[in-house]
Amino acid sequence: MTNTVNLVKLSVGTETVDGLLDWQTRRSKQVSDGQYYHITRMWPKRADELLNGGSIYWVIKGVILARQRVTDLREIIGNDGIRRCGLVLDKDVVRVAATPRKAFQGWRYLAPDDAPPDVAANRQAEEPLPPALSKALADIGVR
Repeated sequence: MTNTVNLVKLSVGTETVDGLLDWQTRRSKQVSDGQYYHITRMWPKRADELLNGGSIYWVIKGVILARQRVTDLREIIGNDGIRRCGLVLDKDVVRVAATPRKAFQGWRYLAPDDAPPDVAANRQAEEPLPPALSKALADIGVR
């Protein structure tokens, strides 16, 4: 039986979850298959576990605020000829309970037990709190 693992990644330059989705929508129009990709230098060593229901959790302004399912991994050869990993992402962005996360480079594995819970389905469409307020609340343990 294959376990599941997630990734956690900084969304550099993104101010909000909506900004992340807007950026991904624009990028998807630049690729021939219209998929949502995140391109990374490293290929996950735990690919089977990641593709067994894993997600990428997005850190925005120091707080994990959203996740997307990773549906596939594709080899992407850059203009420089270097092989990279294209994480193919589900188009649905799911908001999660605000969870502070210190800055780091690249991505990290995130065990399912350590992943923040999804925001309730009936609250997904609500206007999110500003990232600074989400971070302040998360820092004091309010989700």
